[in-house]
Amino acid sequence: MSTPWPITFQDVLAARRRLAPHLPKTPLRSYPPLDEAVGSGIRVLVKHENHNPTNSFKARNGLSLVSSLSEETRRRGLVAATRGNHGLGVAWAGSLLGARVTICVPSGNNPEKNEAMRGFGVELIEGGRDYDDVVRAADALRAERGLHLAHSTNDPAVIAGAATLTLEILEETPRIDALVIGVGGGSQAVGALVVARELRPDLKVYGVQAERASAIHDSWHQGHPVSRDSADTFADGLATRNAYEMTFPALRAGLAGFVTASEAEIAAALRLYLRATHNLAEGAGAAGLAGLFRLRETLAGKTVGVVLSGSNIDSVTLRRVLSGEL
Repeated sequence: MSTPWPITFQDVLAARRRLAPHLPKTPLRSYPPLDEAVGSGIRVLVKHENHNPTNSFKARNGLSLVSSLSEETRRRGLVAATRGNHGLGVAWAGSLLGARVTICVPSGNNPEKNEAMRGFGVELIEGGRDYDDVVRAADALRAERGLHLAHSTNDPAVIAGAATLTLEILEETPRIDALVIGVGGGSQAVGALVVARELRPDLKVYGVQAERASAIHDSWHQGHPVSRDSADTFADGLATRNAYEMTFPALRAGLAGFVTASEAEIAAALRLYLRATHNLAEGAGAAGLAGLFRLRETLAGKTVGVVLSGSNIDSVTLRRVLSGEL
């Protein structure tokens, strides 16, 4: 019988061993003003993935992937499709471990993320309207140049890297009641589910998607993958139009619930992070907190972990969020 789980707990432990020489544990912190703002007697624990070298949990994914490859594959080169954070993670890991990296991004992509990726010495190729378009462009380059495709979701090493953040959470706070996690491709949520199955089978894991990029959320509720025509959200890390074969079955099997958050709710969560924790979040990085507000009745009185998964918001978008335009 086939299993919905793309990786094992042993894969997570192996990823942590590869990451340990390069990535320290990120902080897990509580903030009374944040608890008060959320209300319902919920104690909120924030996992600060914004403190990673690329300001995102995707540093774990990229390093786990690149460190799993042979020297010959690294020399031949990798190609990745991204809106930014996955590409940053692969670019950083490539510079660390001597891998040649090509990155495909959509036209009009976050210019500050583009600048940061170029800073790691990658070849950056721009074109296409969104993430799903550049996935196809990256796959064409893989075939044309004989590169290794560093997919942001459909790769066991990527998911194992993402899972290490939940491993850190449960080792530090074993009795946490629930996790609320933003879902773009699903590596972070599926990683959490794999770790929970081993260490805390009773832990509830909830997913959050942007209302304007709801393909994975809608797929989960309908019980089968569906596609959407657009993914027009300022939370670019969540801007996917499809579900993914390596993560969707596990999301279906393991999530306790799946909600969406509006652009206004994500923006409000970003502002709350800034006010209550003095940490900057990008849209996708604030999605878990935005989703927690929709789950307040369900999680009343519980200790709940959210992941501030990244802080790479560009200055123009940040001004729109802080002014209340978003």
